[in-house]
Amino acid sequence: MEFLNNLDPILQMFWYTAIPTSIVFLIQTILTFMGADASDGIDTDFDGDLDGTNAPFQFFSFRNLINFLLGFSWTGISFFKEISNTNYLYLLSIAVGIFFVFIFFIVIKQITKLAEDNTFKIKQTINKTAEVYTPIPEYKSGKGKVLISVNGSYRELEAMTENQRINSGSTVKVTQIINQNILIVESI
Repeated sequence: MEFLNNLDPILQMFWYTAIPTSIVFLIQTILTFMGADASDGIDTDFDGDLDGTNAPFQFFSFRNLINFLLGFSWTGISFFKEISNTNYLYLLSIAVGIFFVFIFFIVIKQITKLAEDNTFKIKQTINKTAEVYTPIPEYKSGKGKVLISVNGSYRELEAMTENQRINSGSTVKVTQIINQNILIVESI
């Protein structure tokens, strides 16, 4: 690091920013690919249900600071000899740093679009067809079981009918849900 002592003070500042920032960026990247650092600043200190909420992109986060400083410092180093006016060099470096944060924002937005919610919700069974697994007794005198496919996976759920007995292997249609977990079905 002795070569830095003979450089122009502005170039020294860019190098002293670029070296630790690059090291931290590499560590963050390795941790991200290992799965140890999967968020962009969204941490909670409580037990709660955050399903259904869209956590906003954290503009002021450590990761974005590193992204900004990475673009800022390496742009300053790269264009130091080509741009003699330091004000223009700073403006270009700041613009590239902001561009790095913007690119990271776009990448994170695209990655979050890949997320798929495969949470089973019993309401999704309405009007679907199912196969009777355990016979269903006539008019609400007992429960049977059906196999139904929701989101590509099969579920075994309790079912009742408002009509006559339905035997195993029959195909039925779900018409309604009672008690939040029992399907009312009819023969097809």
